[in-house]
Amino acid sequence: MTVGMLGRKVGMMRLYDGSGRVRPVTAIELGPNRVTQLRTSDRDGYEAVQVGYSGNRKRVTRPERGHLREAGVDEALTVLREMKPDGSDFTLGQELLVDQYTPGEYIDVTGTSKGRGFAGGMKRWNFKGGPASHGASKHRGPGSVGAGTSPGKTWKGQKMGGHMGARRKTVRNLLVVQVDVGRNLILVQGSVPGPNGGLVSIQPASRSPLADYEAPEPFAPDEPAVVAAPAAEVDETPDDSVEDAAVDEAAVDESAEEAPAEPDADSSADSASAESADDESTESEAEQA
Repeated sequence: MTVGMLGRKVGMMRLYDGSGRVRPVTAIELGPNRVTQLRTSDRDGYEAVQVGYSGNRKRVTRPERGHLREAGVDEALTVLREMKPDGSDFTLGQELLVDQYTPGEYIDVTGTSKGRGFAGGMKRWNFKGGPASHGASKHRGPGSVGAGTSPGKTWKGQKMGGHMGARRKTVRNLLVVQVDVGRNLILVQGSVPGPNGGLVSIQPASRSPLADYEAPEPFAPDEPAVVAAPAAEVDETPDDSVEDAAVDEAAVDESAEEAPAEPDADSSADSASAESADDESTESEAEQA
């Protein structure tokens, strides 16, 4: 079951896939959506699935509230779009999640481009502009817009300055790089029209998916693997090296007890000076006698 969905553009980033190739991707918060109406060929003349999404408005009108109540939806879904079905069976009030898309397939993204206001010919149509020397006063002018005598007018559709942006644009065949079901995110390779936070719609593309695509690892796995550190094994057998060290310490203690105490250098010097003083005194007494 694959059907178009509604979401918001989050922003751009870079991502490395399983083969190590860097890919510039756009993150889109896709869904969750609810099925609000089913169009049938017998009643409406065509088949379609209407999906609802919570837009920027916080409140819904009374007709919208009655439409959602009939579908069994209690949420305030302010954005309703009809998507082309793929032949699967849908029910009213059914919740659509981002898990219906898989990495490696292609999608079409539609959004409203950024509004640029009134823009000149150089910005809007990439005109070269006039010369910047020899007395030219208007360097960003568009130049001539038509012939003189014949036809004597400016043709309709001539490229000129005017309102730029704020148009509904579709970018086709964008590769789905990664799908994060936990945060309702889908990462597509390339740029998507519109500002960050702008509303976008996604449709499955007609291009066949990549068979040998290597998707990167998910951002937040459901059950992170926590590996506990192995406990240190305690060896109860006596260690020979420890016993040898104890024997050496006991031998050092016994040798220290048996060794005689060495005389102090200061005490020996004092005794020598005292003996020399006694000898001098005895010699002086002998001379006087």
